[in-house]
Amino acid sequence: MKTKTNKLKIKNYSEQILVWPQSGRHIMAQFDENNITVYQAYRPEIGHYAAKNQNFGGAFSFSRMSWIKPNFLWMMYRSGWGTKQGQEVILAVTIPRSLFDEILQQAVHSSFTSTLYADQDEWKQAVSLSNVRLQWDPDHDPHGKNLDRKAIQLGLRGDILERYACSEVIQIEDISDFVAEQRENLNEQLNQLITPEEHIYTPSTQEAITRTGITPTN
Repeated sequence: MKTKTNKLKIKNYSEQILVWPQSGRHIMAQFDENNITVYQAYRPEIGHYAAKNQNFGGAFSFSRMSWIKPNFLWMMYRSGWGTKQGQEVILAVTIPRSLFDEILQQAVHSSFTSTLYADQDEWKQAVSLSNVRLQWDPDHDPHGKNLDRKAIQLGLRGDILERYACSEVIQIEDISDFVAEQRENLNEQLNQLITPEEHIYTPSTQEAITRTGITPTN
């Protein structure tokens, strides 16, 4: 089977792990000067609609928080490489970096963070008012093993979700076939595994950097 994805830049996994950070909180993503790609997994009814119409609608719920992940392998862990029920369709969603940075600036951590909030009450109030949730979880290798490096996921709701899903989305690509092919390459050496090319993403504003608590790279 031929590796195929229309828009993503791809690279051998074994080459990428040589330069990726081994620990710390890092936003690993594929991006260029203007745009960034994030991933979501849905049941076919939702995923196929989004890829066909280039926006989210139909059975997609705007009343629920929707979680995006800029890290491909974290999405693979969460979806079981597209095998978990309701997560069979893997979408690569391209959005403006300006929107992504705005999402980061609005984010409130899912758990209390003393460096950002004076006390639990202040944090709980921030949670109730914000349309963005931020969560750091262990990153995972292709077989699902926990790594020391942390990966970010972001929950969206309200107006920021509408902007992400409809008015500001640039492209939605169904990469399920690519995922299925690479799932077959999960051999012990992983020398045939191809994944999207990812680098450390640094937000453009200090507010977003502070809000996320990412690990400095310098």
